[in-house]
Amino acid sequence: MNFFKPKFWDRNKISISSILLFPISLLIKLLSLFKRTLTKTNSSSIPTICVGNIYLGGTGKTPLCIEIFSILKDLNMNPAFIRKKYASQQDEVNLQKKIGMVFQNKKRTKATEEAAKNNFNIAILDDGFQDYSIEKNLSLVCFNEKQWIGNGLTIPAGPLRETLNALKRADCVIINGEKNKDIEDKILNKNEKIKIFYTKYKPKNIDKLKNEKIVAFAGIGNPENFFNLLRNNKLNIIETIKFPDHYKYSKKEIENLMEKTKKDNCILLTTEKDYFRISEDNKKNINYLEVSVDIENKNQFIEIIKKII
Repeated sequence: MNFFKPKFWDRNKISISSILLFPISLLIKLLSLFKRTLTKTNSSSIPTICVGNIYLGGTGKTPLCIEIFSILKDLNMNPAFIRKKYASQQDEVNLQKKIGMVFQNKKRTKATEEAAKNNFNIAILDDGFQDYSIEKNLSLVCFNEKQWIGNGLTIPAGPLRETLNALKRADCVIINGEKNKDIEDKILNKNEKIKIFYTKYKPKNIDKLKNEKIVAFAGIGNPENFFNLLRNNKLNIIETIKFPDHYKYSKKEIENLMEKTKKDNCILLTTEKDYFRISEDNKKNINYLEVSVDIENKNQFIEIIKKII
């Protein structure tokens, strides 16, 4: 299902919409708590690093998983990506398949077992912080500094899967963005032992885009973060166009985007995730931004990973 994130989710003050939806949020929390008490946690024969979030979408889990994969390869490990099977998230699967092996199943425990049987010796769980059926050796929770926790309420009244109390189960918080003392204090108030790291996206193919006029489009959790990354790198952005997260583009929509570029002699630019959701016929007319993740205090982060392997 494609939908735009409600604007009131990211407002600092509580809106009337949030108040009206709050009873449903309470019901969902009760159902989640009931499900948690009935769920048996299964240990795995290989260590599991969980890269999750509590803010719904757009926190940078997948790029961080790819960076962790690279770290593990440098440590002479044989990692695999583990994902719950969702038809709507094939774009992320295809992105990770460029890097390494991806195991998918409706149950993450079974996907991890399959990875172990195929001689992979560590699992990178992309999402799954809320999956209590699988034991995690290291739990990382991702945030974007710009959105943080939005209005602080759980879905549908707000953008959170869980409240900040969930950080009591986490080992590290990864914040994409600038250092923020206020955010750090709120995190440490929930878990004083948690480790906090900051990341930034580093564009890899920015030079070939420098002298172009660009129409940028994105169908990701927080498209504005992508557009701001382009602007911060001094690209000439003529227009930006948002689509819902994991949006599947039709042929007609791509044709309409291409018409925009012809009028102003521009190029089309999107995210690598979006690029994987575009038909092969149209890919030749579209550029995508390649990014890597820079982790501040990376050596300290690597030492934490070493402890579980």
